[in-house]
Order: sequence, then structure tokens, then C-alpha cells
Amino acid sequence: MRTITFLPSYRKIDVDLGTTILDAAQRAGLNINVVCGGQGKCGKCIVYVQSGKTEFDRQKHSRFFTEEELVKGACLACATRMLGDLLVFIPESTLIQEQKILIEGLETEIELHPSVRKYYVELEPPTLTNPSPDLSRLLWGIQKSGGPVAEKMYAPLEMLREIPAMLRHSDWKVTGTIALVPGGYRLIDLQENDTSKRLYGAAIDLGSTTVVVYLWDLVAGNVVGIASNYNKQISCGEDILARVNFARKNGLSKLQALAAESINTALTTASDTAGIDRDDIYEVVVAGNTVMTHMLLGIDPAYIIAEPYVPVVRRALSVAAKRLGIACNPNGGVFAFPAVSDFIGGDIIADILSCGMSEREEVSLLIDIGTNFEVVLGNREWMFSCAGAAGPALEGGEVLFGMRANPGAIDKITIDPETLKPVFSTINGIKPRGMTGSGLIDLLAELLVTCVIDRNGRINTGINNPRIRKATHFSEFVVVWAQDTGIGKDIVITENDIKNLIMSKASVHAACVTLMKEAGQSRHDIATIYFAGAFGNYLNIKNATTIGLIPEIPYDHIKNIGNGAVTGANIALINRRKRKTLDEIALKIAYIELNAEPAFMDEYTSSTFLPHTDLSLFPQVQKMLDACRLLRG
Repeated sequence: MRTITFLPSYRKIDVDLGTTILDAAQRAGLNINVVCGGQGKCGKCIVYVQSGKTEFDRQKHSRFFTEEELVKGACLACATRMLGDLLVFIPESTLIQEQKILIEGLETEIELHPSVRKYYVELEPPTLTNPSPDLSRLLWGIQKSGGPVAEKMYAPLEMLREIPAMLRHSDWKVTGTIALVPGGYRLIDLQENDTSKRLYGAAIDLGSTTVVVYLWDLVAGNVVGIASNYNKQISCGEDILARVNFARKNGLSKLQALAAESINTALTTASDTAGIDRDDIYEVVVAGNTVMTHMLLGIDPAYIIAEPYVPVVRRALSVAAKRLGIACNPNGGVFAFPAVSDFIGGDIIADILSCGMSEREEVSLLIDIGTNFEVVLGNREWMFSCAGAAGPALEGGEVLFGMRANPGAIDKITIDPETLKPVFSTINGIKPRGMTGSGLIDLLAELLVTCVIDRNGRINTGINNPRIRKATHFSEFVVVWAQDTGIGKDIVITENDIKNLIMSKASVHAACVTLMKEAGQSRHDIATIYFAGAFGNYLNIKNATTIGLIPEIPYDHIKNIGNGAVTGANIALINRRKRKTLDEIALKIAYIELNAEPAFMDEYTSSTFLPHTDLSLFPQVQKMLDACRLLRG
């Protein structure tokens, strides 16, 4: 065993020889930014070895560093193995920082019809002439107060043990909480006196990176608190695959506990903001991808990522909160959305519920993009879906100066066609440190329509402009000069970055076209394209079309639905009738495995141009490119 000390926190941990600095840091509880999942492709996990011997291939990863940085001991945490005791400095920019978390979804009116209700009753005490049992007396009282038929309600053993003392101690004035659960109506709580106004529920988007909670008053039908935070599972791996591998090494119980802890942190914040007791939260509805849902429930996710990619369960599930360690009323229920396949999970079902595409005659296309992407095409009669790896490029990975939506990230950009000077905005308005996925899409589109790059993504080095230059490894375009950045280096985009972006966008477009062909539809048949999730929410729709990320349809038919997962969870929380449709939606969706679809690779190859090999599919883009050629002569 050898000791590694991390600066500036002076956190120490003992690990085996040969352990990577990244693994050691994660075990020490330091959340290092590894967008590519620790494969040495994104260059975001830069650390500085102050003392000690390591193994690091400087030549292989030299594109991420200046010579000065290498002299100072710079290396990639994921690609550096320790060969003895180490002293390592981790710069603040390498740690996961405060991120702009998308909490807003579609504004929609939802009829209040929750699955849990409270009933205040004032009962007559038993007498010799009316000696009915305590439970019967209570349930009849609830029925008379507007509750379900007494014979359809039942009380579990733990509630039966509380009823006799509670009724007598409260002078027969109590509030019963009844939840609709599989099998009927269940008495889940009994309180003294009238607490019927204290009834709350939580809708949760359980993402692999972030957790968003909406806290609802289920009596008044309004939101009383919103909170978000990081998913603490990041300490066990940045991406889903890393976490599944962590689970395989006897780590499932830890992952389950971290998922619950992440939810509880947000629940506590929302509850404190609203000034309510978490014991008055009686229902929690969770929308998450298939792997995240399995981990929250403590179900082994290992077989989801191994051929033939089968989850343990696809249907919606309801579990007592205390069994998962969720910090609400212990007898409250946790409802988990159903899934379709390994990659089409409850978050996508929530997106579908949110945008309403499963209720309409017209054909819609739904796209949710992260490190992976999910696409759904269809209407109320039929649906096709697929999923694939968008690659980290669209989230800022595998791009030299790509980054998450942290302070200082460029999120919007335009380029003057005459001077090629970029005009941009950054998150929090501070000096730029890198570019988000949405900023990169803007940049790629602007470079294309100003003819700085051709349709293959090659930079036109024949243009006489100081921002266009040949570097050591690739030609590049300078977005921000060093003196204007927050990192002291030129922020550039290289031809290699552009290549990675094109490959990522090609995967998404090819998936859309593959589903369209499977369904016998063309771009003219699509009434609406919906973007869900953080990436889509901040995306410039025109620029997304310009680069060929999506099929070209009228721009006003493309809509961002924001955090569709949390909107769908909100709907399912406060309207139990809508919740009943979730399994039906999931069963309606046919899943297309792209790896087994011969047409997908053909479509992918055709999509590896800007916007596409066939410009007739993008008539508006063709007009812009013709104007660009006239400008450049």
C-alpha cells in the first residue's frame, strides 16, 4: 500500500501500487471531472504531481498540455498510475463545480387527483350496544367523510398495532391517510386531531448527474418547494457503465444508499424552504433511466449492459419509502416509472407524458440528448424508439475546451461573417473557461455558414485571418484570446474537435432517420420535434438544423420541453389517472436495436457531413451555404 496526499485539502488515502490517481481521488471522496468516463479522451481531469513517481504517457496525451504545464507535473488523473507515495495538487477547475441544473419543464395544467388523501373523522366511542371493532369503526368513518368504500380499504399490521391507543388518546378524533396501492386502498398513517391540510408529495427526476425535486401540496394542488443537487453516485463513477462495474464489485448497496441520500438532500432542502415536516410527505414519484431506477431499488443492473441487454423489470413499481431509506413518511410510497428497454427508461416515458405525443393523432419526434441519446417517433397509435451513444462531445467531452454548464462556460455564440470575430455569452457572465454543448453547436453552425469550415469539417486555412491557424496537431480556430479568458490560454476549436462533434451529431440524425424509415415516414410527415433535457433546452434550434443534428422541418415546429422527466413525474404525482397510462405507453413502444439495424450505418455515414451528403434534405441550409460561397468568392 502507498499513500497519496491531495492538495490543497491535504486529504490522504492508502491504495495499492498501480492505482490511478483518479481511482484514488474518487475513493478519497473527491469528485473529479471525467466527462469521458476515465478513458483519457476528454482531458478534463488534469492534476499536478508535486512529488513521487508515476507512470504517465506524456506523448500520447500531449495535445491536452502546453510544455510549461508538463514541466510543472501536469498529467491526466485517469491515465496516471502511482508507483510510490504521491503528493498531488488538484486545481479547482478539475473538480466538479456548481452546475447550471435544469429544473424547469413545460408549464401545463394538471387536474388534481392524487393517489393519497387524508380524511379527518370524529368517531363515536364503542358501547355495549355498539361494540364494532376499532378498525371497522375507523374505516366506516373515513367512508362517510368521502373516502373509499370501507370494504375496499385495509390496514397493515403495523397500523393495526397503533389504532386502539391512538383512537382513545385522541378522544376518537383522528386523521387517516389512505393511499391507492396495487391491490386496493391502504391505511398508511393515523394522526391525532385534524391534520388533513398537511399532505405533500414529491416528484423527482433522478438523473445520473443531477437530482431535481418538486414538492407539492396535494390538498391545494400547488408547488411549495423546488430543489436540486448532484447525484452523489458520481463518487463511484462519472458514467453509467462505470457505476455498473462498481456495483459488480460488491458496490450495489453503496450505490443504492447514495441514490437515496441524493434524493434526501434535495427533499430536505425543498422541505426546509417550504417549512414543512418531511413526515408529511406521503408519496414520492421517481423518473429515472433504467439503470438509475434499478440502483435506487437495489436491483442488480449488471445484466442491462451485457448482451442481450435485459433489465430485471420493466413495469412500474411501488415500494414503501422506509425500504429504500427515503426521508419522507416511512409508510409513504415510492413510485418508479416503467421502462421499455436497457436505454429507454422511465425518464423517457416521463418525457412522452410531458409533451403529450402519445395522446395525439399527429406524428411527433422526441429527442433527449446527453452522453447517450434517446429518440422516440410516433403518435397515439404506435411508437418506435431507439438509443445510442452520442459520445461525450455534445456534453463538452472529447472537445479540447468543452465543459459542462459551469460558471464561465460559453453557452451561446455568433460569428461576424466579415471579421470572423465571435460574440458570446457565458454562464454567470464571467470570463470564459470553455464551451458547453449548446455553445459548441452554435460555433459549429456559425463556422459552417461563414465558410470557415467546409461540409467535411475541415478548416479553410486559406482565409487570411489571425483566428485561423495551423497548430502542432490540428488546424484550429481561436474563439477567445488568452488575455480575455479565465484560464490564461487561448480557447480554440480544432479540426479534431469538429470531427468528434460531427460524429456525435451524425449518430443522432441517423437514429432519427432510421426510425422514420422503419415507420414509413418522411420529414414532411413530422408535425413536431420535441427536445427534452438540459442539452435540448439551451439549444439554438436553427443551428441544430444547420449542422444536421435533426431533420429539417419548419423551425416553429421544433419545441424545447425543458426537464420533461420532472414534468412527467409531476403529472404522475398529482393525477393518478395519468399514472395508470404509463405502463400502456411503455408497452406501446417498439424498441429498435441500432447495432442490429443494417440501415443505421448507411444513414450514419451519410450524416457525417454538414449537414448531410444530400443537401436536398436541408433546403434552408443550402440557401445559407450558397450565400456563404458568394461572400467568400
